[in-house]
Amino acid sequence: MQHLILSYGLVAVFVLMVAESACIPIPSELTMLLGGALAAGAVAGAHPNLIAVIAAGTLGNVVGSYLAWLAGRYGGRPVLYRWGRYLLLRDTDIERAQDWFDRRGAAAVFWARLLPGIRTFISLPAGITGMPALRFGAYTVAGCLPWTAALAVAGYVAGANWHRLEDMLRGPSYLIAAVAAIVIMIGVVVALRRAHRGRAQTEAQG
Repeated sequence: MQHLILSYGLVAVFVLMVAESACIPIPSELTMLLGGALAAGAVAGAHPNLIAVIAAGTLGNVVGSYLAWLAGRYGGRPVLYRWGRYLLLRDTDIERAQDWFDRRGAAAVFWARLLPGIRTFISLPAGITGMPALRFGAYTVAGCLPWTAALAVAGYVAGANWHRLEDMLRGPSYLIAAVAAIVIMIGVVVALRRAHRGRAQTEAQG
């Protein structure tokens, strides 16, 4: 994986994030942290723009999520139980994601994107229950963007020490990434509201 990212940059980030969101066990933490480190010029290889890294990761997440949504929508649970093992998809993964979706409804598609483990599989129950494609996409983008942005920015700041940060994010410390993602999301919302308020005041004064 590291060789792919170092060699192919944004293309590798996109493809690996597609695979991760399509329920193939590829850690987005490694992909986005290394992508951020690449953008910082801290490791050998291409040096893409940080915004481009975040965009490639988010787009990959969305595409992969739609693939999983389609699998759930047109395959259903029986097909997933039968063929999921070939993608290392366990029955317990499907059941846990389904339970999360059942208890929280459509909003689970957003919140689950910030939680390791659940985030990879939440698209399946969304497809199984027939969640509308556009609504699914909106929740997916809203949840994937802060996650990928937080990891990429963390990798950018950590630079050549990105791999140490990856070790820190394992286990219970995954919550750090979730908190960081939420903070970024809140920051974006606040910035947009201030910008809107500033435009409204300017128009009122004019």
